[in-house]
Formats: sequence, structure tokens, C-alpha cells
Amino acid sequence: MSRTRNTRASRLATAGVAVTTATLLAAALSPAAHADTRPTRATAIENAAQALVQHATALGLTSAEGTSVRDVIVDKNGTQHVRYDRTYRRLPVLGGDFVVHLKADGAYRGADRATRSKISLASTVPDVSAPKAADLAVNALRAANLGDALKQVRAKPQLVVDALHGTPKLAWRTNAVGKDSLGNPVARTVLTDARSGAQIDAWDSIETATGDGKSLYSGTVPLETTLSGSTYNLTDPTRGNTFTGDAANKTDLCIFGICISRAPNTVFTDADNHWGTGATSDRSSAAVDAQYGTNETWDYYKNVHGRNGIAGDGKGSYNRVHYGNNYNNAFWDDSCFCMTYGDGDGTTFGPLVALDVAGHEMTHGVTSKTAALTYSGESGGLNEATSDILGTLVEWYANNSSDPGDYLIGEEIVRSGFGKTALRYMDQPSKDGSSADYWSSSVGNLDVHYSSGVANHFAYLLAEGSGAKTINGVSYNSPTYNGSTVTGIGRDKLGAIWYRALTVYMTSSTNYAGARTATLNAAKDLYGAGSTEYNAVAAAWSAVNVN
Repeated sequence: MSRTRNTRASRLATAGVAVTTATLLAAALSPAAHADTRPTRATAIENAAQALVQHATALGLTSAEGTSVRDVIVDKNGTQHVRYDRTYRRLPVLGGDFVVHLKADGAYRGADRATRSKISLASTVPDVSAPKAADLAVNALRAANLGDALKQVRAKPQLVVDALHGTPKLAWRTNAVGKDSLGNPVARTVLTDARSGAQIDAWDSIETATGDGKSLYSGTVPLETTLSGSTYNLTDPTRGNTFTGDAANKTDLCIFGICISRAPNTVFTDADNHWGTGATSDRSSAAVDAQYGTNETWDYYKNVHGRNGIAGDGKGSYNRVHYGNNYNNAFWDDSCFCMTYGDGDGTTFGPLVALDVAGHEMTHGVTSKTAALTYSGESGGLNEATSDILGTLVEWYANNSSDPGDYLIGEEIVRSGFGKTALRYMDQPSKDGSSADYWSSSVGNLDVHYSSGVANHFAYLLAEGSGAKTINGVSYNSPTYNGSTVTGIGRDKLGAIWYRALTVYMTSSTNYAGARTATLNAAKDLYGAGSTEYNAVAAAWSAVNVN
């Protein structure tokens, strides 16, 4: 150590700088020399709280409104972004969320707000009763399921302020749940005007995407497990104690705090720590896929984006496999913070435990903890597209030779009865027969799984560019609305830009025009205004008619 120190002193002295051994030793041992000097989460919240006071008028805050912190991001350069939810006279405000942006020194830089409408209600006492709102939501749930003989239907209304749909108004947000004729869960959120009883909006409450997977689908994969006595549990202590259990082909309805019945969720165990056979006849094979998908999704967010777990708090979620009766679905549920997989009907879909399904559905959890994009209209399309985009990037990140990366959604789980080779196609979404390639004023009227096509197409163009090409053995041919030629910037930069846009700039009401602004802001932050990446984002959006 002394030789290194003396050599350094000699070099500095040669440069005309007076240096003593004591000075060098003090500098080497100084905590400031190695410490991370970025503001802490607590400091960012404190700085943002001061900004709320100083810029209350600009943020539309009044004495009747309250705020609570939903998420905090501190960039490497010290820039801070604090995301808030808003209440009005203690009622949640839909569309009241906003993000405060602060400079490295804590100074206010600006904000992104879901809506800018001033909230001023004459009264927060509804004219429509809670039981009436519940009845209306139940009727909406039955109508949405085409007259299926639903069973055990329940509804739970919550009084809110709706600022998402024009002038803020008092409303009931009612979560209605039930079981279909096969015993599988159905759920719908209905927004009702608390004065007139008119329906404002409604959307499916189970965020779905029938996806893709394997040790049914991904070959032999590594698993971290827990030994208890002489038995291994399918619980991963290295990833927040994530685990996978068997739902025994039963269902539960514990959605939004309404519990009608519960399926069992028995954690899988094994005697020799060698799980599954790769065949559906062994129930643990599907569990291997589910656990593997969770692991790869966790690792992608942590290693690529620095996010420690779905909620960013280091806590693991859990999986349930063999859920329901021939259930053609997989879904993320915030109320249990869990991922659930059906076995499929064997004709249309196989077990839905594919890798990009896991990435897709768990990304709904990330979205709910960040931008919380409303699951209807253009925001709903962006919500689904976010899961398609980042779920696809999870598949590429895994680099699994049995299920190589591609821009097909759900190709592993579809069966001959489905009639197509994948659920969705990112290079040209309209190939599925329903999705939109380009934006139009009617896109927001489509089902969210189809309006997502505009952003999926943008993402493919941004990563790979336009025209015909073969990637990993799959042929693609991506057109453009304006006949332009788009040059891609790669998947890594696509992921960095979309994740930053989601977590820093998007809000619950972001539409396609807002997504263009959010991604351009993200590209500017990461690569600079006028950079190749910034210009590529603009070109890709123009190529899908978002200008």
C-alpha cells in the first residue's frame, strides 16, 4: 500500500501539486470519495413536498385536496421524480395522479398531470345510492358476458371523484365479480355518475393476455428452491420468496377485496429437487414454467432497469397454476399480488404458463405501481401494449434456446383450434385480424388487446426498423403509415426508453399523443435532444400515424 501511495505522490508532485502522505491517506479513506451522493428516497419525498407547497396552484392543489406518494425514482445524476395520487375531500380522484420532477439539487423542474381539470364539487353526497350503483354494475357485468348464466355475482361500490372523463364529477367506481358457467372468474369495473346513474365507463377488471411458455415450453431450466427438513419447496428465497402453488383446478374470487370463495394454493414440493417431466401429465411441469417465468421477469427488471421486484420493494409475488376448468386465460391480480395460470382447453390453447405470458402479466403489476394506466380507451391499449412490449423483452432477455426471442405474442400456447400462429404480431398487428396497425380517432373504441397494436407496431419499428427481414428464424415485414423507411435502434434502447416513459412521464390518462411525448422526453433524458435515438422515436411514432 505504501508503494502505491508514494508513486501517486510522485506523479502529483511532478505536475506541480504539493501533496503529503497524510493528505493522500485522508482522501483515500474519506467516505465521500466512494459514497453514492445521490439524494435518497426520503430526501426526494421531502423535496417534492416543498414543491407541492410552492407550486400548489400550478398543480391544481387546493385545501380540499390531499396527496400520497405512490412511487419515487432517483436518477443516477440525482434528478428526482415523485409520483402522487390525489384525493378530494378524502375521496380518491381518478385522473388526479401527477409526477413532480426535481433537479439534482431538489429544485422544482416541472410536473406531468393525468388531467388539468379544476376539482370543485358542490357536494360529495351522492344522489344514487351504493346499492343502486352495485345493481347497475352487476347488470353491466352480465351484459358484458353475453348473457352467460353467471353465478355468485357480487359488487362493491366505492365513492370517487372522476376527473378522467371531462369535468370532474362525483362517481361510483364499482367492482363487480362472479363466476361463469364453467366456474371461472369474471370481473368488471363500472364507473357510474353518482348524480344521474348514467354509466361513464366500464372495463374488464382482470387484465388478461393469453400468452406463451415451457418446461412444458422452455426446456430444462435452473430453479432456486427452499429445503425444509427433507423436502424441497418451490419457493425462491433469492427473489423475494416468490413461490408457485397448485390451485387444484378450482377458482377463487378475492378481487378488489371481495372474497366469495378461495381456491387452494398448495406450494409444490419435491423430494430430490428435480421438478417435473416436461409433460402435462405431471402437474409440477406447469409449475416449473411459472416459476421460471417469474424468475426471468424479476431478473430482467432488476438487471436491466434496476427495479427490485414488481413493486420495487424487493418483495416477491406468487404463482398459481392449474386454475379453473379448461381456463383459457392467465392474469395478474393486484389484490393478491399474484400471477394465475389456466390450463387451457387443449384445442384453442395449451397451459398458459409460457415465458412471455409471465413477462406480460407481471408487467401489469409494474404498470399498476407506476403509471397505473386506466384499462379502457387509448390508455387501456397502452396498458396492454406495455405488457406486450416489456414481456417480449423478458423473452429476449432470457435467451432460452427452447423458446428464443421473437416479436410474436403467445405463439407457444396457441393450438390448431385457434386458427392463427400467435395471439398478436408486433411487426404488423393487423395480421391477427383485429388489431390496429396505425392510430386513428376510433382506436380508443377497440378492445384494449387490439388498440394495443399501435404501440406494439411502434415498438417493433423502433427496435428493428421497417421492411422485410428474418430474425431468429422468424420472418417479419413491417409497413409504415406514411411510406417512410424507419431504422431501428435495437431492443435494449427500446426497453430503456419505454420503461423510463412508463415510470417517469406517463399517468393514468396517457393516450397515444401523450405516449409520443413521454417517450420523446425519455429519449431526451437518456440520449439527448436531437440524438439518433430521439429522432428514431419521433420517426417510429409518425410511421404509425401518431404525430
